[in-house]
Amino acid sequence: MTGEATLARLPRRARWSRHGPWLRMAALRASGIIGVLVAWAIVGQFGLVRPFLVPPLPAVVAQLGTDLLSGGFATSAALTLYRALAGFALACAIGIPLGILISRRRLVGWFVTPIVSVGFPTPTLAFLPIFMLWFGVFDLSKIVMTAFSTVFTVIAAADAGTRGVERHLVWSAESLGAGRTAVFFEVMLPAALPQILTGLQVALPLALIVEVASEMLMGGDGLGGRMLQAENYADSVGVYAGIVELAAVGAIAVAGMARLRQRLLRWHAETAAR
Repeated sequence: MTGEATLARLPRRARWSRHGPWLRMAALRASGIIGVLVAWAIVGQFGLVRPFLVPPLPAVVAQLGTDLLSGGFATSAALTLYRALAGFALACAIGIPLGILISRRRLVGWFVTPIVSVGFPTPTLAFLPIFMLWFGVFDLSKIVMTAFSTVFTVIAAADAGTRGVERHLVWSAESLGAGRTAVFFEVMLPAALPQILTGLQVALPLALIVEVASEMLMGGDGLGGRMLQAENYADSVGVYAGIVELAAVGAIAVAGMARLRQRLLRWHAETAAR
């Protein structure tokens, strides 16, 4: 009987040994968010801060439920993601080839590097009035604003990734008879991909931030527009609900980008080590 019980417990222990570290890590990551929610509930329950400044957590949760059931959150989130991802894709389409050219063509580097050096630290939202004059106040100006704000990060990541490719890898491929095209696509680009993806992981949240800021400054639909409308009506519950909704959308987008990185780098040591 004891032997049968021991055998019955072995699969359960094996499952725990396999999933235990992941569960512990998930609990540690969630502990910070749980702590913030608990503190928020305590502040609202005991009235430590005026409800207008920090609305009670149950009221915000109720507003989140209303937004979900009415479809307002889904519509606004779809619009914000559409503009942010469109701008992000445009920045990638321009920034990745340009960053690679900077590292491989000296003339391109001489021309583009000073522009990137000036544009990288510049608060790009200062260009929003110009884009409004050029492209209007609708989707196009917001997409261009998002692309403009993120393209410098993408260019810098692509440049750094291509420059960081170890030369002996290129020399080894060339000594085996590989041409320039084969060396680039089969050696340099895969070796630079981790650094490029790191830049994209930085650029994607920036695209969401700039898109929401553009919506709040220009108005219109979207998560930022909903928060602006709630602010205009002094609806602090709506503002806090919008913050939570933005955090959820951002977390999903960042997690999706991390998942994409794992799939693209299945062959890389960083993925194999996990």
